[in-house]
Amino acid sequence: MIIFKTLISFLKDREYRGLLIASGLIVIVGTVFYHFVEGWNWLDSLYFSTITLTTIGYGDFAPQTDAGKIFTIIYIAIGVGLILTFINTVYIHFSRFNEEESNKNKEKGNQ
Repeated sequence: MIIFKTLISFLKDREYRGLLIASGLIVIVGTVFYHFVEGWNWLDSLYFSTITLTTIGYGDFAPQTDAGKIFTIIYIAIGVGLILTFINTVYIHFSRFNEEESNKNKEKGNQ
């Protein structure tokens, strides 16, 4: 339940919402690019975009075209920082929200 409340509060904040939209767009751009340029299906393209931007990089997919390789270099340079900022921001927001909820529960217990 606390995760749901955290996500709702996260989406209500304009700054966080902008970061979420930017992160989503970078994944969508990569997915569309790899689908059309590399000829991968949609799921494989989304999978590659996600594992690339989260720096997991299993190595089971790799761009084969020159355009795909050049795009990937730029995509990583721009996308990794954005995605890691998003993940860090969600973590910080969740921690603060969790702490606030804990403090509210303590105050209720003391009354």
